[in-house]
Amino acid sequence: MQKTKDERVQKFLEEIGMFDEEKLNILLKLREIVFEEFPDVQEKMMYGGIMFSIDADFGGIFVSKKHISFEFSKGYRFSDPEELLEGTGKFRRHLKIRSLSDVEAKNVIFFVKQAGII
Repeated sequence: MQKTKDERVQKFLEEIGMFDEEKLNILLKLREIVFEEFPDVQEKMMYGGIMFSIDADFGGIFVSKKHISFEFSKGYRFSDPEELLEGTGKFRRHLKIRSLSDVEAKNVIFFVKQAGII
């Protein structure tokens, strides 16, 4: 498991791993994508999930009973030609990730790249 600088994030990941290995693997893959795209990104626990920020918070990952949600703070501005993003709020959009294969199927990398520039 990739160590984090934030002790609360590390504890959160360890606790998820004790109860649901598949969700842990999804979380680790999502974090890997974010850190590969933005090596200087900061992560912290907020709102019960892991928030990512560069100059400001741009998104976060949150564990639910049946899925992991990758929330994008300004997702309403994203290009989404396949209409994969969900949500009808004023700004935020999200992807529901139910399996490790969803990470690729829902093109998470495409949206993470946009999150850092919008």
